[in-house]
Formats: sequence, structure tokens, C-alpha cells
Amino acid sequence: MVRREQLLPPRAQWGRLFLFAMLNYGVFIVFSTEAQVYLPASEAIVLTYTLPIWASLLAWPLLGERPSWRQFTALVLAIGGVALLVGAGSAEARWEQLPGVAMALIAAVLFGLGTVLAKRTPLALPPATSVAWQVAIGTAVLLVLAAFETPDWSRVTPAGWACVTYVATIPMTVAYLAWFRALRFVPASVAATTVLVSPMVGVLGSTLVLGETLDPRQIVALALTLTGVALAARG
Repeated sequence: MVRREQLLPPRAQWGRLFLFAMLNYGVFIVFSTEAQVYLPASEAIVLTYTLPIWASLLAWPLLGERPSWRQFTALVLAIGGVALLVGAGSAEARWEQLPGVAMALIAAVLFGLGTVLAKRTPLALPPATSVAWQVAIGTAVLLVLAAFETPDWSRVTPAGWACVTYVATIPMTVAYLAWFRALRFVPASVAATTVLVSPMVGVLGSTLVLGETLDPRQIVALALTLTGVALAARG
């Protein structure tokens, strides 16, 4: 409002706005969060942030950005890494973790699709307004789903509320502003490079903060997946 930017989307773009809100925010948040119920945080974030690979592949038919040999190699490496992650641990643990693997990959593909569609047919709104509407619509859907849960708010510690505040303001608001602003200046596959920071922080953070341990097989799987993501972004 201070910048006197347009606040209401054109009537013809409400459908596209809802689609973007679901792909980039609502459905992505649901699947990426639920994946953490079944997987260690380090594995969940690496699988979720394979999205540059899917964005690169989807940019070919939708944007005409033909993938390079690096991107095809990236897909092979990422699939190998995912296969190793799924195969890590006991047979019982693998079966129990499959829903998490599926949800993390679905989140990655959907966000990649949202990235490509936002580049192909961007909303006729300033970035801040676009993010505000997508967050509002996506959050409304999450609130509907949350209505079926029975949380015990008395068990949330001050540190927990601090974490919720951080997540709501930094990654879910400021980061989205930067993301959609970037899509206006660079190709979708190049913009996806920025998410390479996320799996790095996730793996290190889960080890240092959560005390998760990585065995050699998981380390190789993570290295393969991250190398694939890096190649896809560079391609």
C-alpha cells in the first residue's frame, strides 16, 4: 500500500492465482511437512529439493528450454541417490519410509511445475502482492486441513513459538519474495540454482541441531543427489 502497488488481482487471473498458491505454497507445504514424519530431516529436505531437476525437465516442453547433457546426467544421479536413500536401513524401515519418499518427491515435482508455470505465464501483480495472495490462499487451505486435528497448544514451548515465528516470517515470506522476484529476471532452470543452499543447510542442521547421524550409504546417496541437483542447475 505504501508503494501504491496494485493489491487486487485482475478478475481473469483468480484461477491462475489459486493454482500457483497450491503448487508453490499450499500443497507443497503439506507434502514436504508430512514427509518429515516418515523420514529423517536430512533425507526429507534433500529429496524435496530435487526440484531444480524437475523444473529443468518441465521447462523443456513448457518453456522450450531444451535440457542439456548435464541435466540428463543430473536426473540419473538423482534417481541413483533416491534409490540409495530408499534402500538405506532395514527392510521394515524402508517400507515405513516409502510414503515419506513419495510425498517429498511429489512436493518437489509440484513446486518445479509451479516455478515453470510462473515463468511461462506470470501473474500481472507486483511480487509482494503476488506472494501475499499466494500465502493467504495457501494458508486458508492448510487451516481447513488443520481443523481435523486436535493440537495441545499448552505443550508448545517458548522455543517452539520462536521457531514458528521464524518459519512464518523468513522462509515462508521473505524467501518467497526473493524467489518470485528472481523468476522475473532469469530462466526458471537458473533460478532453481538458489535452492541448492537449502539441502546443504538441512543436512548440516539436522546433524548439528537434531543429532541425526549419517551412515556411509546415506552420505553417498546424499552426495549423488546433491551432485545431480547441482548439474541440473548449471545446465
